[in-house]
Amino acid sequence: MKLRPDFFSRKNIIRVIGTLLSIVLLVYLLSQQGWSEIVDALRQIPPINLVLVVILMAISRISVGARWYSLLRSTTSNISFAESLRITFAGLFAANFLPTTIGGDVVRLAGTLPRTEDRVGSAASIAADRLVGLSGMAMAIPLGLGVLIEWIQTNAVAGYLFLNLVRNSGITLALAFNWSEGWDKFIKMFRRLIDVFAMWIRRPRALITAFGFTWLHMACLFSLLWLLLTGMGQTISFPVVAGLWSFTYLITLMPFSINGLGLREVSISYIFTNLGGVSIQSALALALILRALEMIASIPGAFFLPAVLSSANGRVEAGVEAEPSP
Repeated sequence: MKLRPDFFSRKNIIRVIGTLLSIVLLVYLLSQQGWSEIVDALRQIPPINLVLVVILMAISRISVGARWYSLLRSTTSNISFAESLRITFAGLFAANFLPTTIGGDVVRLAGTLPRTEDRVGSAASIAADRLVGLSGMAMAIPLGLGVLIEWIQTNAVAGYLFLNLVRNSGITLALAFNWSEGWDKFIKMFRRLIDVFAMWIRRPRALITAFGFTWLHMACLFSLLWLLLTGMGQTISFPVVAGLWSFTYLITLMPFSINGLGLREVSISYIFTNLGGVSIQSALALALILRALEMIASIPGAFFLPAVLSSANGRVEAGVEAEPSP
């Protein structure tokens, strides 16, 4: 048994098409603004800001690993923090460099299989880790509502088009939705979420610790975004940066792009320019340098990924060979 996804599923096809369209739009925006202006914006960033940004990115990545470990260790897993961190970085590398083959969560689950017998607890820890990250980021949404409402009020046409787009998108999704099949999937997903919450509510210490690490991750992420923008001469407050990023994060969650490639960059350029008053050159520069930082920060996972996958496949194959013949 190998870890192989269904490449030609409808979901993957939609993500590939969405990724290509997003990249085309991003290239168009870059060509319209000109690389020289974007490079000039990057050159304005003081070296001390770049050093702090690199440090904050490293702390952010470690915090993400610690968030998952705080949940994982409350199960029967015997995985050490160092091992969980290696698996986390392997997952980050897979998500950034191998988005069409193996997802980061699949890598994390594969990495835990040879090291624990509690497969349910391991899978639940990954699901809870996702939920904690999403819940933490949702807490920053109110910080951006003020500029969003102001933008809608001061840009009547744009606000009308935005609200109309939301309405039409909802109608389109409703019409395209397979209600008989989709409702069953929704019920199953809802029950799984309830089971996950019920499991971790009984372990409040692990849950609180996980939220603590996700808040640390968010603080580092918002701080490095603010440092990059202010370094490029943009006037924007820290709370607004946090709120606008939460909007970008929610858009990136839509299953229309592989790992948000292209979609996130376009979202950053649009949201930070129109709602945050950031210049389009600085917004594009922010999007590009953030993607580069995340990819560079995940490179250590390249050294751990082969061992994680080989150990997982070895565990599965050994289990198959051990089964008695029918």
